[in-house]
Amino acid sequence: MPRTILLRDWLNNLFPRQHSEQELTIEPASADASFRRYFRVTLANGDTRIVMDAPPEHEDCRPFLHVAALFREAGVHVPEVYAQDLSQGFLLLSDLGNTTYLNVLDATTAPKLYRDANAALIDMQRASRPGVLPEYDRALLERELKLFPDWYVAKHLGITLDTRQSTALSSVFSAILDNNLAQPRVFVHRDYHSRNLMVIDAPYPANPGIIDFQDAVYGPITYDLVSLYRDAYISWDEQQELDFVIRYWEAARQAGLPVAGDFDAFYRDYEWMGAQRQIKVLGIFARLFHRDGKDGYLKDMPRVMTYLRRTCERYGELRPLARLLDELENRQAQTGLTF
Repeated sequence: MPRTILLRDWLNNLFPRQHSEQELTIEPASADASFRRYFRVTLANGDTRIVMDAPPEHEDCRPFLHVAALFREAGVHVPEVYAQDLSQGFLLLSDLGNTTYLNVLDATTAPKLYRDANAALIDMQRASRPGVLPEYDRALLERELKLFPDWYVAKHLGITLDTRQSTALSSVFSAILDNNLAQPRVFVHRDYHSRNLMVIDAPYPANPGIIDFQDAVYGPITYDLVSLYRDAYISWDEQQELDFVIRYWEAARQAGLPVAGDFDAFYRDYEWMGAQRQIKVLGIFARLFHRDGKDGYLKDMPRVMTYLRRTCERYGELRPLARLLDELENRQAQTGLTF
């Protein structure tokens, strides 16, 4: 039976109609990079809800419920869960609206919106404790890095790395992982960026509404921060980015979070964590296109590559990757600051 029919039957059981004209209105709300889909349901009284449709053969709703409870306990704004049917893969959630951060971010709105996003991130991190979320361990971080040679290099560029290139890439990956795993560990949303933060017309803690957190893990403290400020979908000049990151760092120190006491050291960790994420994202975007037929992410690849190049050209240990990118793209190697 089509899932749309299963979904409507489930909702009709939740909201029995008193009159035939009180048909529930169900409209697409959004989709993401997985098999999950979201629908906005308008009830007879005009209230709206969001239904997550997560086919159980592909998705598991239990991590979403678990992380929602953890983050709600931390005091941040995540959707309320009104009803669930795990066997069919349906959740009925509160509606956080249509307006993402990405819809409205500009030079005027960014300071306030990012101040709220920093506050929410710090509260999530302050609530962190080991043993309640999966570990963002070396195996998982490395598996993500390997999406780059498998999907971006081999599939998207159509290039087979030679032995020298593979060795150089493995060496850089090892250095990145050593840095990532040496960082203090906290709850990590894992996709804390402008498409997953909803604008709520109220100050923090109502704003932002936070979604798409079901893949949360326990891992490096800079991961969500670099997701936020080296966003695949919007970018800022580096001076502005530095300002945003410094404001987080100062607030995190005041909150007692285990960030480095020296900002230069913290920013280095932030950039190296960013390199891991950007390498992964390039692989994911390539996979979404070539395996899943989703081409909407291709336009964002150059932004992600710009972030990665900036970092690799800045740090000596990562320069072999910068040279490899030049070779892959047949670009003239550029000189830059080296630390």
